[in-house]
Amino acid sequence: MRYGGKQKYIESPDKMWEYFEQYREWVKNNPFRVHDYVGKDGIEVWRMKERPLTFGGFEVWLFENEIINDLGHYAQNQDGRYNNYLPIIRKIKETVKEHQISGAMTGVFNANLTSRLNGLSDKSEVQTDGKIEVIFSKGKTVL
Repeated sequence: MRYGGKQKYIESPDKMWEYFEQYREWVKNNPFRVHDYVGKDGIEVWRMKERPLTFGGFEVWLFENEIINDLGHYAQNQDGRYNNYLPIIRKIKETVKEHQISGAMTGVFNANLTSRLNGLSDKSEVQTDGKIEVIFSKGKTVL
């Protein structure tokens, strides 16, 4: 399949899940190789770092394996043509999210980036009545 060529299709939701399982296996077997220096002498090493699951990564894997160009029409379900794929798409996205969050919670992945990618945030709101109180070191208060 060439870029921009005719898209193939995924025959069934079960087949899509099968492809996702193959992608998961590929991710597991293809960690990132990170160049690093350790110790007081800066010994050069190569470390293997777990590759996170991503929905975009799944789409790239499908493209590189000449299965389909992208999953946009399945996920968007225009005209209801892909209703039966929606539960699998949702399951894939939740599996990806769970993997990323669990990885962040255990220190494998960057927690800040993971929370942003998954729409999680620690928000705080500060409200004032328009007055600011300043306290000086000599105990004098100005309003």
